[in-house]
Amino acid sequence: MSRFIQLHLLVSYPPSNLNRDDTGRPKTAVVGEANRLRISSQSLKRAWRTSDIFEEKMKGHIGIRTKEMGVQIYNELLKNNVPEKNAKEWIKSIMEQFGKLKVVKDAKNHEDLHIEQLVHFSTEEQDKVMKLIEKLSASGKPPSEEDLKLLTKQRNDVDIAMFGRMLAATPAYNVEAAVQVAHAITIHKVAVEDDYFSAVDDLNCGEDMGAAHIGESSFGAGVFYLYLCINRELLQKNLGDDQALMNKALEALVHSATKIPPTGKQSSFASRAYAAYALAEKGDQQPRSLVQAFLKPITGTDLLERGIKELNNRVANFDKVYGPCANGERYAFNVEKGEGSLDGLIKYVIG
Repeated sequence: MSRFIQLHLLVSYPPSNLNRDDTGRPKTAVVGEANRLRISSQSLKRAWRTSDIFEEKMKGHIGIRTKEMGVQIYNELLKNNVPEKNAKEWIKSIMEQFGKLKVVKDAKNHEDLHIEQLVHFSTEEQDKVMKLIEKLSASGKPPSEEDLKLLTKQRNDVDIAMFGRMLAATPAYNVEAAVQVAHAITIHKVAVEDDYFSAVDDLNCGEDMGAAHIGESSFGAGVFYLYLCINRELLQKNLGDDQALMNKALEALVHSATKIPPTGKQSSFASRAYAAYALAEKGDQQPRSLVQAFLKPITGTDLLERGIKELNNRVANFDKVYGPCANGERYAFNVEKGEGSLDGLIKYVIG
């Protein structure tokens, strides 16, 4: 079994604002002295792991990432007629197993039951917490030290196995990510543009027929290069050496990465797109991105075709200089030419 799987994708997005910065404009990066659109790895990973495709294929094997688990459990205790004072005390002792609680004065919406940092709860941990809630509700007694041993070194949740988790207070239960995802960038330079828009009041029939609302929205368009590196040995280890589950996880990831865009401003732009080109490599060699193919921004009207050509030139040149950077044949599909298939890509990745 090859240790590493690398995926290189080219995706063409129309005008969009898939991933915004703090001012509401599309994220960018300067690469090769050219301004590029950028989609953060965090945005990509969240879009994939929360997608309907991922949920359908990995149902029962997906954790939940939240600060607010304590509030949910608190409400469950109240439903079971546990006194409010007891419920709060018990919840705090439970949540402190996962992280430090917020210190809030005069908390109005139970913010004092929030954990300071996002915690990725595994399905097994969620089950253990809910069983403890049932036990406490029935007994009316606070949790014991044994009851509070809720953390697990999960072996069933593919999102945690792929993208990892960090528990600052209890690092023994951290999970090292088996899938690395680069920030996606356009293979050509771009200019972020502004869309001036107005909205009309449907009931405005008077003399003042002007706009009821005026605003601006930023957008950009381009062909993006996406890169993923999968440590298959680590992924299988993270999943308790369950190869069948690992194969299902890889299938779900390939489906999501090639089909699912981030959700930002989709209602305004409907900027949904599938990967137009995908190249997969397997091997035990040290992985490397092919982003260097686009240090010099692509120009012209055939951006996608030229991007594919530059990508494959970079692969060939790496092999010439460093020796074969993959074990045996690679696999690619090309939508422009109707070559290869998603099923073929998945079979190659899993095989």
